[in-house]
Amino acid sequence: MAVKIRPLHDRVIIQRLGDEETSGGGIIIPDSAKEKPQQGKVIRIGSGRMLNDGTRVTLDVKEGDRILFGKYSGADIKMDGEEYLILKEDEILAVLSD
Repeated sequence: MAVKIRPLHDRVIIQRLGDEETSGGGIIIPDSAKEKPQQGKVIRIGSGRMLNDGTRVTLDVKEGDRILFGKYSGADIKMDGEEYLILKEDEILAVLSD
């Protein structure tokens, strides 16, 4: 997967992780009724936040991390037929561990 975009500063590019398409009772949920998942995989990260004294603070997340983010966080983009989300590091709520 070659994403041709590099986020700036403390921004990250996320690919949403899909949810199940059926309910617990086996009912198929149409796309229009589904909520977008709030879990994603970090695809690319920026170089970090720049402080006033000129030093750069690296990000706490790394490429490949599974994360949780807020429902209305970030900006949706579409590249090469794939949908991604660009958000700032402070919009990430948690990193999921296996």
